[in-house]
Amino acid sequence: MTSEPVANPYPDGVPPRSPLAEHLGIDPLEVDEQHAVARILLEDHHKQPRGAVHAGVLLSLADNTATILANRVNGVGGALPGFMVSIDLHAVLLSNVSEGEIRATARLVRRGRRVTVIRTEVTGEDGRTLTEVTTTHIPT
Repeated sequence: MTSEPVANPYPDGVPPRSPLAEHLGIDPLEVDEQHAVARILLEDHHKQPRGAVHAGVLLSLADNTATILANRVNGVGGALPGFMVSIDLHAVLLSNVSEGEIRATARLVRRGRRVTVIRTEVTGEDGRTLTEVTTTHIPT
């Protein structure tokens, strides 16, 4: 059972990007009380030496997107001071790409009084799943 969502503290519905998100070019596209979507347009600095996307980029996109959702559903910036941080992350790297866009879609699994669980799927332009990530967040 989940708690009721709180009011959106961000005027446009999307929180400002973190410094890491700025550096990686993570572009938040949408967020509501059940899901968030963000993307990266791939460039050479996102890739490992063999040309595929670095796993750290895939995981950073997933974690940033999940944190956007965790902050939204918990009213961070509004009713809740502080910030939701990840305390656990489980990832399965299933595939990879070397160009185009990668997109993360985070979905709320559970919002409790203190712990929020988010499941995020990172896909390539063709819709193929690249990474599945489950994160657990708590407020600071």
